[in-house]
Amino acid sequence: MQSYGDESRPLAALSLPSRIIIGVAACVVAVVVAIHLAMMFLHVAPSNTLSKQQGGLISDYVYPEYEQNWKLFAPNPLQQNIAVQVRGQLRTADGAVRTTGWTDLTARDGQAILHNPLPSHTQQNQLRRAWELFSSSHNAQNRPVGTRGELSERYIRRLVLARMEGEWTRGGGRVEQIQVRSQTTAVTPPPWSSEKISDKPVYRVLPWWQVTADDLPEGAKHQ
Repeated sequence: MQSYGDESRPLAALSLPSRIIIGVAACVVAVVVAIHLAMMFLHVAPSNTLSKQQGGLISDYVYPEYEQNWKLFAPNPLQQNIAVQVRGQLRTADGAVRTTGWTDLTARDGQAILHNPLPSHTQQNQLRRAWELFSSSHNAQNRPVGTRGELSERYIRRLVLARMEGEWTRGGGRVEQIQVRSQTTAVTPPPWSSEKISDKPVYRVLPWWQVTADDLPEGAKHQ
């Protein structure tokens, strides 16, 4: 009978240090996955003693990247298209002040995933989740409610500048202020529906935000 030796046991052929490294790496991955699943479970589970005691820690981990919601499902699925648009106030190289036109970031994300069979999580969800976090943590006057409100403002400022700062300052100068607005339009009812919905867009315009060094992309901070 032919013997294949250690070919059927690839790990046995590795040196002891290699097996230790693989074992440690597997343990680290298992711990990270366990922590992530535990945080997500505590976030979506009914309120309990542990989630109350560690609420701040759980929120810091979950928001804004991993926040969960059920708006896709009945009885109240989303029936609106919401676009996030931005513009900036620039100090040009010659000292003049210039205000850019509005740029539709949502439309850019949509164009980036069009005909893409494997769009990234960032392209699909980053901007949308950032705006949902802002909307849920601000009142009708666009004032932040609690610490999540301030966090959502910083997050949106950094997101906008990461995408637009290089484009806006291509000819020199710097971004001094940015302004964000949402454009909400109702989804057209199906042909068989008798529901009447206005197709006029509704805007939510935020105040101008002063740009600080902490808002800028890493490379721009040192210019």
